[in-house]
Amino acid sequence: MFCTLNTHKVDMDKLLGGQIGLEDFIFAHVKGQRKEVEVFKSEEALGLTITDNGAGYAFIKRIKEGSVIDHIQLISVGDMIEAINGQSLLGCRHYEVARLLKELPRGRTFTLKLTEPRKAFDMISMRSGGSRPGSGPHLGTGRGTLRLRSRGPATVEDLPSAFEEKAIEKVDDLLENYMGIRDTELAATMVELGKDKRNPDELAEALDERLGDFAFPDEFVFDVWGAIGDAKVGRY
Repeated sequence: MFCTLNTHKVDMDKLLGGQIGLEDFIFAHVKGQRKEVEVFKSEEALGLTITDNGAGYAFIKRIKEGSVIDHIQLISVGDMIEAINGQSLLGCRHYEVARLLKELPRGRTFTLKLTEPRKAFDMISMRSGGSRPGSGPHLGTGRGTLRLRSRGPATVEDLPSAFEEKAIEKVDDLLENYMGIRDTELAATMVELGKDKRNPDELAEALDERLGDFAFPDEFVFDVWGAIGDAKVGRY
């Protein structure tokens, strides 16, 4: 279903995306129980944050406390969303799934078809001893990053600067607030497009040219511009 970096747990903040550190460990999570859940959309916001693995599978990354979904015990972080009202979502990106959920009419019941990751590792804890002296602190501390691409070879690149890291984090937060998704790769692309732009209009033009399918609203673009600007001058 998906892989996590440096943890055997279903931790969607550690989901393997398009890049890994040269010293990272990868843990694979396989399909477990399938389930079908009826949800009554009593509010516009369901309280879900969606992510994907870049290979056609979308997952629940976060559930907001007290939200509509939070009250449904059968739905959990890490569940793969296979279908909404019988419409298959295999092959969809996370933002497409988030848009479909947002467009569902309020006051109606809809059906989610989910697959949860197998809980095979739940009783396994990471070994604290037996490793070679000095090996523990170095886990995941390599300064190089292996970037994986759908087309072309993998490349080793330097990690983002402190400004870029903070800007990516802030833009990723905006993606969650506006679209219900978190995507550090998308956020990094937006920061790269916006860091040399002189005003929000130039940023909007660059986003339309490179990421036009998202149809970002003007207020979102303005907030992204502000987030990049704040990170530049150290207003964290």
